[in-house]
Amino acid sequence: MAEHKHPNYMAIFYYLAILTAVELGVIFMPIPKIYIAVLLCVFAVWKATLVAMYFMHLKLEARTLGLIAITPLAIATLLVFVLLPDGFAVAKKTSDEKKLAAPEAAAKH
Repeated sequence: MAEHKHPNYMAIFYYLAILTAVELGVIFMPIPKIYIAVLLCVFAVWKATLVAMYFMHLKLEARTLGLIAITPLAIATLLVFVLLPDGFAVAKKTSDEKKLAAPEAAAKH
């Protein structure tokens, strides 16, 4: 059986720590919230990839095992995009109800 070279786990730890610090910096940047959300998602996927590749040893495994590991990510992404319109509909309905309730509350006072 061939021996494989073990990755430098401390280097991966430092990469993850740096990415976490960058995520914290992104939160406080004066940019629109949608950009912050997109950046945080990109960093989260990047960190998850590092963990999967090195700590779960997927980088050293056969390609089939890697594809099996990626499948839940694809399903989760699809699920988010399928359910996203429902979330916007609830937010709009709640906003419309608040608009209707505001004049009624003002009339009572």
